Amino acid sequence: MSRADAGKTPEGMASQIKDKASEMVDSVRDTASQVRDTATEQYQAAKESATEYYQAGREKAAQWEEQLENYVREQPVKALLIAAGVGAVIGAIWKRI
Repeated sequence: MSRADAGKTPEGMASQIKDKASEMVDSVRDTASQVRDTATEQYQAAKESATEYYQAGREKAAQWEEQLENYVREQPVKALLIAAGVGAVIGAIWKRI
């Protein structure tokens, strides 16, 4: 029996279906693996970006803190009056709410 004839028999058709199913399973596995790899890469990139933004924010906050401390040391009376004014404004707003 030739190979062309084998595809016409039930056994031959079953074999072809089995082969096709096996190919499809392999294809799905490959696609799933690619999706997983892409998702992992995207996660790592987002994590690195978030870490960089976090570090930049921490550094900026530390700079502002240092500048504020220097300002208070250089002009303590002015800083105290500004703090009192801000407190009075916040108190007035809080009282109206």
